Amino acid sequence: MGYSNNIKVDSLWKVLKAELKKENSYIKRKEQKIQAIRQQLVETPAKEFNPRFKLLSDLFNEYSAFRFDSAITSAHRMIAISQKFNKKKQLIKSQMSLATVLMKSGFYKEAFDAMATIDTNRMLKQTRYEYLLLRGFLHAEIGSFNNDAYYAKQYHLASKTDFKNAGQLINPDEMEKTISLAFLPDSGSRKKPTAGFYYNYLLSHKLTEHQIAIVATRISHAYAKDDKLLLVTLAAINDIRSATKETFAIFLLGQELFQHNRNNDAYICMQEALGNAAFYGTRNRAAQIESVLPLIASRLIEEKQHEKDMLWIGFVIFMFVAIVLVFQLVIFRKQMIRIKTNEQVIQQKNKELEDANGRLWESSRIKEELIGLFFKTCSSYIETLDKVKRKAQHNIKIGKYQDANIVLGNVHIQTEKNQLYSTLDRVFLTLFPNFVASFNSLLKQEDQLWLKEGELLTATLRIFALIRLGITDIETIAKILGYTVNTVYTYKARIKGKAVVPPELFEQKIMEIKFTDNH
Repeated sequence: MGYSNNIKVDSLWKVLKAELKKENSYIKRKEQKIQAIRQQLVETPAKEFNPRFKLLSDLFNEYSAFRFDSAITSAHRMIAISQKFNKKKQLIKSQMSLATVLMKSGFYKEAFDAMATIDTNRMLKQTRYEYLLLRGFLHAEIGSFNNDAYYAKQYHLASKTDFKNAGQLINPDEMEKTISLAFLPDSGSRKKPTAGFYYNYLLSHKLTEHQIAIVATRISHAYAKDDKLLLVTLAAINDIRSATKETFAIFLLGQELFQHNRNNDAYICMQEALGNAAFYGTRNRAAQIESVLPLIASRLIEEKQHEKDMLWIGFVIFMFVAIVLVFQLVIFRKQMIRIKTNEQVIQQKNKELEDANGRLWESSRIKEELIGLFFKTCSSYIETLDKVKRKAQHNIKIGKYQDANIVLGNVHIQTEKNQLYSTLDRVFLTLFPNFVASFNSLLKQEDQLWLKEGELLTATLRIFALIRLGITDIETIAKILGYTVNTVYTYKARIKGKAVVPPELFEQKIMEIKFTDNH
């Protein structure tokens, strides 16, 4: 059986490399399908809930494993239309869809927040089953991501509890029962099905390409060595054919090939996985890949160096044989050229990876440091001006009028504050260009705050802009903006009273406004 599996794995690997060359055509087919759904959505009247929700669901399903930002947008649109038409069943489905795509992309806190908004009262049995499964997967994902000695254990325990409770709600169907057999321990009278059995089983049950990839990846965790290679290769092929970019299979395949010392093949897989993570926007997957890829590249370099060393040894040995020497020199030259070419390719790829990591790190740090430096400098500057003003007043009291006039003549507190607020507005709108539109989407139409031409942020918008930057202390906000604490409370209460979301959720929605909006 092992021999048979080896032949099948090698054949599948050839198929996978051929499919990689056709990847762009699969992506184009996916984009055409998405465009057709979007066109149908445009042509469907806004008052018709069922067809619009169905189209939004189809759009989300296409995006969920293809583009993270578009999937998030579709999920929010599903939530909005469900809330507008007061459809609880569809609202829960939409909220679970949002939590699912956040979990896939490593936004674990946001996924937990999305799960917390779901109303679990009087859930149907099937819906509760799906809810518990999703929560179980979320606990398992964050446990694996933490991978520590304390917190990960708690998350894995919570995951097992959710899966157990879910399993008690409904009876599994025929396929689920068959899949479960792979995870049962072997006994004297019972052997679990072989990987070859599941390979044929999946291909004969009229599943979609995406479904085959999901189930094959899941079952692969029950097997090892060539059996696991067979299943994850099958999953990776079907991920490519379905234009799935949020894919775990190609990453697992790369790891497995690396363990089999197939380093060139592992490098191909990891490069593809890294490209998929960047295309989709999967933070957690990119971090995993970036931790493994340098190890593979390092081993490749070692292999090439080993080849080079062996060539030198061969050259020294065969240099004593005159007839073979010329022939061996030709071979040696060709091998050296090939080795240098491969080393340059590997070094270039490593450099590209380092450059990409550097840009990501630099972008993140610039944003963090810019905001911190801005407030620290500007607040300090205002305090300094205030001290100068008090010093001048003191000089007046003791009769040093000339000194006081000199100090006061150079101080324009209100001008400096206005300059501070203007700078604050410009910096903030650079980081959050769609803040005003997103803010207004939380208000009733008649209460929305729209800026005049040339205007940056209003007093109200400025308060909530500071909240979005993480400054939630009322006294700090009042001090920065020169208001009293009561004034800030009044502004906040007035806006929350006009919101289309519950007042207690308003600031949470403000915090969910993203740096960019890819509608």
